[in-house]
Amino acid sequence: MNQAGFLHIPDSRYCFATGDHQLTIRLRMAKEDKDLPVYLIYGNKYGFPEKHQEVRLTKRYIDRLHAYYETELDLADSRLAYIFRIEEDGKSFYFSEDGITETYDFSAAYYNFFQMPYINQADVHRSLDWTKSAVFYQIFVDRFYQGDQEKDRGYINLSWGKKPNSKSFAGGDLEGIRQKLDYLQDLGVNVLYLTPIFQSISNHKYDISDYYAVDEHFGSAVSLKALIHQAHARGMKIILDAVFNHSSDRHPYFQDVVEKGRQSDYFDWYMIRGEGIHPKRINYETFASVRYMPKWNTSHPAVQAYLIDVGLYWIREFDIDGWRLDVSDEVSHDFWRLFRKAIKAEKPEAILIGENWHDAYPYLMGDQYDGIMNYAFTKACLDFFATGRLDAQGMAEQLNHILMRNTSQVNQMNLNLLDSHDTHRFFSQIGQSKDKLLAATALLMTFVGIPCLYYGTELAMEGGYDPDCRRCFNWDDSQWDQAFHDKMRHIIGLRQEKILQEGSVHIEADGHLLLLSRYVGPKEWTLIINLGPEASLEIDRIQLAHGLVENRLATNGFAIYEKERKD
Repeated sequence: MNQAGFLHIPDSRYCFATGDHQLTIRLRMAKEDKDLPVYLIYGNKYGFPEKHQEVRLTKRYIDRLHAYYETELDLADSRLAYIFRIEEDGKSFYFSEDGITETYDFSAAYYNFFQMPYINQADVHRSLDWTKSAVFYQIFVDRFYQGDQEKDRGYINLSWGKKPNSKSFAGGDLEGIRQKLDYLQDLGVNVLYLTPIFQSISNHKYDISDYYAVDEHFGSAVSLKALIHQAHARGMKIILDAVFNHSSDRHPYFQDVVEKGRQSDYFDWYMIRGEGIHPKRINYETFASVRYMPKWNTSHPAVQAYLIDVGLYWIREFDIDGWRLDVSDEVSHDFWRLFRKAIKAEKPEAILIGENWHDAYPYLMGDQYDGIMNYAFTKACLDFFATGRLDAQGMAEQLNHILMRNTSQVNQMNLNLLDSHDTHRFFSQIGQSKDKLLAATALLMTFVGIPCLYYGTELAMEGGYDPDCRRCFNWDDSQWDQAFHDKMRHIIGLRQEKILQEGSVHIEADGHLLLLSRYVGPKEWTLIINLGPEASLEIDRIQLAHGLVENRLATNGFAIYEKERKD
């Protein structure tokens, strides 16, 4: 037994409440110990020495180094004490705060048992039920569709369909999105995530000068309300992009500091070295090293109040359904805690998705975001489908590892994506293989969490890094690969199956085949992806497949089939 592989932390991703009396407990062990029987001994913490019960844990996930055991408890009294018992070679070993021991003194258990002292309602991270069936669709507004033909077009300098540069304006707007709601609904998406729409001089609008105004390039408050009203009437939701790490240097508060220096009422709203602004020296904190994006001091109470009011305004006045939080890992934890409380008090069903590219556990404990843009999933898909850095076994282990970073609630609300406005187009990364794109989309729709499509993925849109990943949507359907588009619609439609919304997950490899199963009770759906040589399969009850002919699965093909689960 590898004692160094054992890890359990109470009140963490290894012990977390999913309801007022529901608790999930996990134990991590070394991978070589994955076949050892593991039990949880538990009871009320005030009577644990004399009265306790035992339940066997289930081995749920295996990554490159570890195996993870798990159980869910429904407790009458949430004041819980517990230890673990592990069997090896006919002997029992105990794991408590003292580590691994061959015996356990229950009479002195109050010194070293693990505990969940009490499940307080305010500490439970509540899952948003609507996210189970959500399919996000990210739209870079300037490049999707121009619907307002009467607006001033003088700012447009890119012919629709030509390759953009960083200064290109193509003319897409909110009215264009509203006019394409039929198309989007038919595609199977039901949540539209828009890049920033607020007043800004750029095409991307991540440098905001007025947080309370819709940029005139995109329309007005009237056009935004029309879009949201008609989307809601269809059962669709609208998510806006909150740029609270930084503003534009044209923001009136920053300009006041430029003019008055330390005498400005807003001097401490930004992070400035010296007595005033020196733009050429950039003596102030910025996003990255971008001179025209000065960083807010989100630890300052007045800044916190200002930005929280922005967050509330668009919910109260426009009824948006949540925020994607730009550069969220550089904003203070204190701000996000205050922001969450205010937003959830106003609209409990609003979702908060952070832009954290890495393990974001400190932000995902139920007091800040609901989930993140899951770029770890993106990277795993690139390593599997594009570079070959991961084989099927490596991919299974990496996906399990990603799931074990967070609680089950966070896994449900993480935004899984293949690409975005900040990355190369996935289709280009995989060598323009439509077969691989279909297989990757099938994985996106069956994996735990919220799938997010970047606009144009359903057309196999190409593109390199920013700004090439922000090309215009091609609305000439005579140029579409209609068979591919139809297959994408069918794959997206699978997300409305309850088993893919609520089922438990098991991920493993069989040679060069990746297998991801979702199951509820005896019913199980399994996705098989084959990136190796043609494979012979013995399956029936096929829900959807590509590259499958007479139980032979082609290279880069996939199949989803149903079977009865046998524990």
